[in-house]
Amino acid sequence: MRRRLNDNRALVKEFHSSPAEKEALEEFSAHVDFCTLFHYHHTLARLQSMYDPINPDRETLDQPSLTDPQRLSNEQEVLQALEPLLAQANFSPLSEDTLAYALVVHHPQDEVQVTINLDQYIYIQFWALGQRVGQIPRKSSVGSKRGFFKSASAERRYFKRVVLAARTKRGHLVLKCFKDIPLEGLEQLLPELKVRTPKLQRALLNITLVVSGVAVFVNVGMVVLSDLKMATSLLLLLFAAFMGLRASKMFGQRRSVQALELAHMLYYRSTSNNSELLSALALRAHDEHTKEALLAHSFLARRGRHSGPEETSKWLQSEVENWLLAQSGCEVAFNGARALGHLQALTPGNGMYPPPGFPKLEPLATITSPQAAPKSDNP
Repeated sequence: MRRRLNDNRALVKEFHSSPAEKEALEEFSAHVDFCTLFHYHHTLARLQSMYDPINPDRETLDQPSLTDPQRLSNEQEVLQALEPLLAQANFSPLSEDTLAYALVVHHPQDEVQVTINLDQYIYIQFWALGQRVGQIPRKSSVGSKRGFFKSASAERRYFKRVVLAARTKRGHLVLKCFKDIPLEGLEQLLPELKVRTPKLQRALLNITLVVSGVAVFVNVGMVVLSDLKMATSLLLLLFAAFMGLRASKMFGQRRSVQALELAHMLYYRSTSNNSELLSALALRAHDEHTKEALLAHSFLARRGRHSGPEETSKWLQSEVENWLLAQSGCEVAFNGARALGHLQALTPGNGMYPPPGFPKLEPLATITSPQAAPKSDNP
């Protein structure tokens, strides 16, 4: 809603400066909300009913468990029904080439790296929104102030929002949404992964072990060898066992620290999961639907509708994208054909919204109190 209010202010300033035009825009915005709210409420209810039998967080009474083929079939139906909502919310599926790159390439700045076994997954799907190139927001970064190096974070390609749908052979459907995810960090979002130590850190740990081991052997081992008259082979065997235990402890501690950093990152970058994600997507799709209709209404009112739908949609897309670039400084993709379709569906002739028999919106009556509190500028 806050994004929509900001967009409304920008539209009022640019296209509806007079009081009458501002009031007309507010009425049209209320009409769009009124006409589309039922549609997205119905869509969300249908998705939740489809997802409820496979919802791992279900709080209702236990139901007969589904077989694995039945569960897999239900999961595919949910994902198929979710795709139009994701598209309206402006999430785009990541291509196989992009996923292959993200799962193979590791950024040198990532102190936490993981390894996965792709054979244990039945399917992996990613949708992304808002691709950026720059420094990842500090509140979403992890591991930048710990480790061997404390270099400044470099510019990276990342996504403002990422939706994940994955399932392992021995698990269930995992639906999650994250924010500020770098391209090379997509594999960190997958379930059933293992933390691994980067090559540079392994080399530094090995050098530390070798240097400390040589120091211990020179200072202690030679004394033991000369004073206790211990056989050289036995001393070397004991020293090798000691160094092996120390190496195992050091690498184990390092992996524990990295696992904690990964859990910390996933906690702060996670925005919603499972059934909560369905509600968040329906809300975002409704918001984007309304904004597209408002933009189309404002721009077409200035131009008029004297050309064909294809030419109008291309003009609308170009004009809105240029306007959004000037307003925000970011390149934003705008679907002109879809926005034009949303606007046309709101006209009385098509009858798509509202559905038949839907009551008309009446203005809310003002509630007065016999003892009204004095007005204050502070909330």
